[in-house]
Amino acid sequence: MNCLIVEDDPTGLALLERYLKPFGKITTAVDGLQAVQVFREAVERGDAFQFVCLDIMLPGMDGQHVLREMRAIEKERGLTGKTAARVVMTTALDDKENLLEAIAMCDAYLVKPIHMSDLMFYLQRFGLAR
Repeated sequence: MNCLIVEDDPTGLALLERYLKPFGKITTAVDGLQAVQVFREAVERGDAFQFVCLDIMLPGMDGQHVLREMRAIEKERGLTGKTAARVVMTTALDDKENLLEAIAMCDAYLVKPIHMSDLMFYLQRFGLAR
């Protein structure tokens, strides 16, 4: 599995890396602008991400905007349905407004602290882990 973790908190980033490393290749981004760039480059070289953990509160560009950009990149390249990345929002924001905005484009919404069991549930649900 090719995974992108977008997280500006070093502790949260290290935790997600530790959780996901056994499942494949991990790429990280620490701000929204970098995330969009890394995502676009992966798609353009034919190595699109299958799984993305995306924080909402990021420097440069917030996660909601990043998600819209990622989905636009996928649409440009014909990556839809099963070929699109499975995106899990990983955020401290536990409010209805952010949830409703994200859920229209993401595959899951997890409120921090993130637990391995939560990630495993979605990895299995998406067919990315056994």
